[in-house]
Amino acid sequence: MSKEAALNTEEHLLAEIAWEVCNQVGGIYTVIRSKVPTMVNKWGKNYVLVGPYAKKEASTDFEESEFEHPILKEAINNCREKGLDIRCGFWLVSGRPKTILFNYHSVFHELGNIKYYYWQDHSIDFNKHDPLLDEVLAFGYMVHLFLSELTRVALKHKVKPIAHFHEWMAASALPNLRRDQVPLQTVFTTHATLLGRYLAMNDPQFYDHLPFMDWLKEAQYFNIEANVKLERACVHGAHVFTTVSEVTGKECMHLLGRSPDLILPNGLNIERFSVLHEVQNLHHEYKQLLEQFVMGHFFQSYSFDLGKTLYFFTSGRFEYLNKGYDLTLEALARLNHRLKESNSPFTVVMFFITKQPVHSINPDVLNARAMLDKIHANSESIVEQIKQRLIRQSASSQGDHKLPNLNDMVDDYLKLRHRRIIQSWKTNELPPVVTHNLVDDEKDEILNFLRTSNLVNHRDDKVKIVYHPDFISSTNPLFGMEYNDFVRACHLGVFPSYYEPWGYTPLECLARGVAAVTSDLSGFGDYMKNVDIGDEKHGIFIVKRANKSFDESAEALCNIMLNFIQNSSRARIDMRNKSEDLSECFDWKNLYSAYEKSYIKATETLF
Repeated sequence: MSKEAALNTEEHLLAEIAWEVCNQVGGIYTVIRSKVPTMVNKWGKNYVLVGPYAKKEASTDFEESEFEHPILKEAINNCREKGLDIRCGFWLVSGRPKTILFNYHSVFHELGNIKYYYWQDHSIDFNKHDPLLDEVLAFGYMVHLFLSELTRVALKHKVKPIAHFHEWMAASALPNLRRDQVPLQTVFTTHATLLGRYLAMNDPQFYDHLPFMDWLKEAQYFNIEANVKLERACVHGAHVFTTVSEVTGKECMHLLGRSPDLILPNGLNIERFSVLHEVQNLHHEYKQLLEQFVMGHFFQSYSFDLGKTLYFFTSGRFEYLNKGYDLTLEALARLNHRLKESNSPFTVVMFFITKQPVHSINPDVLNARAMLDKIHANSESIVEQIKQRLIRQSASSQGDHKLPNLNDMVDDYLKLRHRRIIQSWKTNELPPVVTHNLVDDEKDEILNFLRTSNLVNHRDDKVKIVYHPDFISSTNPLFGMEYNDFVRACHLGVFPSYYEPWGYTPLECLARGVAAVTSDLSGFGDYMKNVDIGDEKHGIFIVKRANKSFDESAEALCNIMLNFIQNSSRARIDMRNKSEDLSECFDWKNLYSAYEKSYIKATETLF
């Protein structure tokens, strides 16, 4: 294949199938949604997304409309005549892609036959009840019928169809399409292996043990044998098999029995993040909002210099080992010791933003924030009273124009209220490390580490912890801002993952002008080795975890954070601006070429 080879999108029709089309579940939603504008621009009318009909999401994000595209229109109508419940229209995101959603509940009565034929044709036994597998199989059944019909109609119009499946949940139609020898070219992308995620969460030496693992034995141990066999059938049924990183590629070879043909790195629609180099102004604006939370949370117990305070954070699913929370906590404990030992003037406030079962927000945390709001309101009343009286006195003064005693311009009532609010707010208790009442407080791994290491927000601690076991939104009474704005308010994102097939969070930091730490075991961190400007000057820090002990990696992460703190304010501002430039390398406009190569490779594959 020559470097100049390009796909004629007028002669092909691309259907991209994913469980997270118009259905936000995890990271693939970001992949599909952010890629849409580039795909629509490249493919025009011959691009369509296919996903499950999720009523709640579809009610707000989907606009039903019949297609005028002759091939899609005929294929959909033919399938409807066969009894399939198909919704077509537009996904209301940038690019407004044509979207087809299948109501898989409408074919649940076929599940017995679907499972029987899977056992007969592919030796996969679905005898154990699994609600998710039922949904996956029903969806795959509908996709199989639709793509078979779409292929027949497309070839009649002399258009060659390509189907790109993302993850095993969306690709259960693939093995049957190959069995039936449907003349459809297929690409399958795995964003993470199902078995790999289970193993990494339970084996601290996962990567060392990976070459020696028996995939079937391990799948049976975790009670996911049918799921893993289905995933393997999808991988081996595709004409072209791809994954998102070299790290995951090695995992696929050992656990799925096939090495990827191509690597398709994940990107972002950078235009959504672009603020025309206003990153520093936005950082300052949102940092002031974050400081309101910090004052409410900490200053009732003691204060520290906000001018010398840096805000670090990590976020994502609660996977204590996989996400590197264990390594982050150990490095923070070491950082706290070293900052105290050197009598550093700096304070670090570290936020853990994740999702855990909770009863409610801690009433004390809510009350502290509410009391700070009262201080604000009373202070504004005092300022307004002083302002009015000062203007009046200044205008009427005859001789002496000195500034009067401003304290005399405040009514005793406001002074008394001010003292009472402050007195009722102040406490000798330590600021809580967790903002919510957890359902299982005693077994929470983050809290247990903090208690064991005595990193519990003592007055003399240089590293303060805020563990927020819920995602941030503008309706959150503690922060009062969107998650994206919270990220812009911070100085450093910390994501030293142990198991992360790609990892969007550090990339999203860079796109918002925030420096980020990743690891060489994450797909994103591994890919950074191929990026010329993927260095610390451009805001990306890579912790080496491959072939390193936990202790070595923790010390390396501690050093990264310490060096970041010791940077000058000017250096951090330069880094903030340059990180935007680095994020441009991951614009879908630049990364689409890898996808095009996979489609070209699929069209060159003989049946």
